This record gives sequence, C-alpha cells and structure tokens, in this order.
Amino acid sequence: MSALEDLRIVDFSRFLPGAYASWIAADLGADVIRIEHPRELAKHKAMFGSDEDPNAATRRRARPTYTRNKRSLLINPGHDQARAVLHRLIAEADILIEDYRPGVLAKMGYGYAEMAELNPRLIYCSVSFAGQTGPYASRPGHDPAALALAGALSRLNGLPTPTLPGLQVADVLAGCHATIAMLAALQAREKSGRGQHADIAMSDASMPLLMVTMGRHDDLDALPPPGGAWHPKGGVWECADGGWLCTTDMEPAYWARFCAAIGRPDLVALQHDVAQHPAVEAELKALFRTRSRDDWFALLSAAGTQAMPVLSIAEALADPHNRAREMVRDVPVAGDDRPVVQLGLPFHLSASPPRAPIAAGMPGAESAAILEALGFDEAARFALEDSGAFASEQGAGR
Repeated sequence: MSALEDLRIVDFSRFLPGAYASWIAADLGADVIRIEHPRELAKHKAMFGSDEDPNAATRRRARPTYTRNKRSLLINPGHDQARAVLHRLIAEADILIEDYRPGVLAKMGYGYAEMAELNPRLIYCSVSFAGQTGPYASRPGHDPAALALAGALSRLNGLPTPTLPGLQVADVLAGCHATIAMLAALQAREKSGRGQHADIAMSDASMPLLMVTMGRHDDLDALPPPGGAWHPKGGVWECADGGWLCTTDMEPAYWARFCAAIGRPDLVALQHDVAQHPAVEAELKALFRTRSRDDWFALLSAAGTQAMPVLSIAEALADPHNRAREMVRDVPVAGDDRPVVQLGLPFHLSASPPRAPIAAGMPGAESAAILEALGFDEAARFALEDSGAFASEQGAGR
C-alpha cells in the first residue's frame, strides 16, 4: 500500500515549489488533481505556435518529473460557473496547495477562511515568495531573489561576487519544507480533527542554508566575505582532460590519506597552516592537471579518500550508483516509443514503495473523468463548457 493512498490533493500551483510538494505526495499514492488555467494553453501557443507537432507537445508536457502521477482539470478558477465545480472538489479534499501571491485566490473566492468554512478538515498549503505576512508579503519574486532576501545568495557560490545560481535552490527547498508542513499538519489533524493553514515562504525555506555559518560566529557583522580561498576541507580541481574532480578530505585522517595517495605526505602538516594554503593550492592545481579526471578518481577511490568526479547532468543520469538507487526513471509516454527520463523519489520507504511513474498527459486530459466523479453528468459538463468556465477570460492575474 502506498503511504498516502486515499489522500486527495487539489493543486493550484503553477511553479516548482508548490508542484514539488504535490509531486512527492502523488508519487506516494495521493490523488493529486492539478487545477490548470486555460490561459496556460494560450501561453503555450504563443511560445511554440498553434501548429506545433503534436508529438513534440506531448513529450514537452511529459518531461517534467514534478508533473507526473497527477490528474489535470482544465478550468478557469476566476469564472463564476467554475466555483461550483471547485467548491465540490475542495469540500472532499484533504489538502489544497497554492502558489499565488497572498490575497489572489481569496479574491477569486478560494481563500483559506472560505475554504476552511467549506471543509474544516482541509489543510491549506500556501507557498509564496516571502510568505503570507511581513513587509514583503505582497512582493513577487523567484528563486534568486528569495536567496538574496535570506542572506544565502551572498555566500552560495563561495566567491567574492554573488552570482545567479544555475540550479533552483530556493524552489526545491521551499518544496521540501512545504512537504514537511503538509505531513505535519496531517498528523496534527489526526489529533484535532481539523485542518490548518500552512504558510511556506521561499525566503524562509532558504534561511537554513545559513545555519552552519551562524553556528561558528558570534558577530555576523564581522563575518568576512567569501574570498574563494582554498582550504583542505574541499576543492574542485581541473584535470588533464578538462574534467573536474571534487575532494572533501577535511578530517585529519582523510587529509593524511589524500596526501599519501597523491605522493605528497609532506603536505599533511600544512592542513591548518593558513599561511601556506595559497602555495599548497597552487601545487595541487598543477598536480591534478597531470592526469585525467577518471584516472584521479580511480587512484583516490582505491586509497579510500573522499573524491568524486564532477559529473555533467547526462553523466549523473547514466551513473550506475544513481541508477541503482532508482533516482533515474525511464518513464513511458503515451503514443511515443521513446520514454522520457525523470528523477526518482529522493527517499526510500521499506514498506511503502512509490507508485509507478505516469507522465503527465496534455492539459485537461482527465477533466471529464474528474467532473463525472464529482456528479456532473454530460449535460452539466456541456453547460459548463458553454458558460466559458473552460476558457481563459475572467482569470485573476498573478
């Protein structure tokens, strides 16, 4: 039995932080229904053209890991006639996830207060840039701005000048914390019988990145800026073939093992001699350029040091360890003999395995089935269509 089987989630999210949390739940067996606004179809047509190859559109839709195992209801939440559908859906739901700016869903009639009255057991999970309260609550923003507000962007890359990260750090952190909040609220509901509002900010979720630095310094105003200076706690080295290798031999025993493996036992005594670090770094840079990445990895692996090649994304997806851990999944695509490559669930439950991955279909693929299950017969569905509830007009902006 899947861990979250029989749980229903209504997912209004459009971006990674909210979609990440609903993906985790969907993989664990929850019935996740995505509320997809028809204007997203208009955006797609504007970006790729209305005459796009259907197979290309299907694969583009199927590729993202965080959209799988979910059902799609294509409907305009801002339309008057859509309210009856969504209220009926939310009244039966366990969790609602949304990532609009604070107040936007409330203006459409789906705010926490209204939905809690409709369904007192509902857990209402709001994921936003800066949270539902505070001076910046109404501000829009994406991943790098959240890291900037959290104080993390200043030190994220370890270099003197902050740069935009090449990965969605704040997005994934917010998604992880939203997942924790949802599961904690579910446990609390077991005791109280009532749901609650979970408020997750991307900026809040990024602040735990500061914990180690804060734990080492009393006066954070006096904290020196990152200088990019090398320290034996770790390094990233360019090798003879242009590949890169990462070492993290910070413990004295590992540092001694590393120095012996590279033929430089004389460097053992210099691990904590800060004045010598620039010279040691220069020597190591020159040394690593004498062999290929994989040769160094083989040598240091045999010596039992903490070394790992810096894999490209393609290499990481093909790596036998990541494959053995089922972190890479080849997911079938309907009507296409080529699977899409997605990520696996980033944890393992011994007695509650995740469901088999099903790639997302086109927007609204499950709309008819969802509406029918809610009690809307064919005539009612046609009436909704005629009313414009499935069109993009009357939508509220982000």
